Amino acid sequence: MQLDSHRPEESVPYVIVVGSEKGGTGKSTTAIHLAVALMKLGFRVGTIDLDARQGTLSAFFRNRAAQAERSGRPLELSKHRAIVRSGAGDPAAAEADEAGRLQDAFDDLADCHFIVIDTPGSDSYLCRIGHNRADTLITPLNDSFLDIEVLAHINRERREVEAPSVYSQLVWEQNNQRVVAGRPPIDWVVLRNRLAHLEARNMREIQALLSLLAKRIGFRLAPGISERVVFREMFMQGMTALDLPETGGGQGEIASHAAARREVQELLQAIGLFEAAPA
Repeated sequence: MQLDSHRPEESVPYVIVVGSEKGGTGKSTTAIHLAVALMKLGFRVGTIDLDARQGTLSAFFRNRAAQAERSGRPLELSKHRAIVRSGAGDPAAAEADEAGRLQDAFDDLADCHFIVIDTPGSDSYLCRIGHNRADTLITPLNDSFLDIEVLAHINRERREVEAPSVYSQLVWEQNNQRVVAGRPPIDWVVLRNRLAHLEARNMREIQALLSLLAKRIGFRLAPGISERVVFREMFMQGMTALDLPETGGGQGEIASHAAARREVQELLQAIGLFEAAPA
């Protein structure tokens, strides 16, 4: 992947999809921080919420716009679009409706450098066509044997991989469609979240399984975002760790905020975004 060569003069936005078929893994948190981080690097960023029923990404940017208006602080705002599932009764008509809505959103965001898409934690046509748009797919994963089954079916007694998961098959299918259409393959990055909460033996076993799956299924591993209080506390303000000052407040607050910012920066470096600022 050469994200650092993706420059503003290029006419087609680079699309980052955050996806998984499991809830509670930090998809929206990851999408939010990626979008804000890219804007702080100087890029024009579009965001699309395909999980409009839950609407976490949409709620964050509403909160952020309200915070900017209240405080007078110039907070970066993405060009945001939310897409709801079609109400058409006929499946073919519903799919055509949803595909049209997504295309309209891409047309509206055509002047952006990056588009960040948050997807629902369930299989649907809208979720699939969202994944098909991914230049980079990011799948947050809690570090547990249960969550590894998002990627593959695991024999927990023998700690062995038995078969790819339904979600992995979904990614393969969309990737194959891209390749057949002459588009670059999806760069799939799996993020390992909340590493600090496991004892050492489990961490080693999970690392071994994920390393095996990375080769077998075809993804890259990167460190994710921990379940830090600072990420949750700032949601209602429409702010992120990257909006916080680097000094001020109590010493404990400084340490927590610095650690949160560092995690986001390490995530950007791992997936190839940190050095991608406009020339």
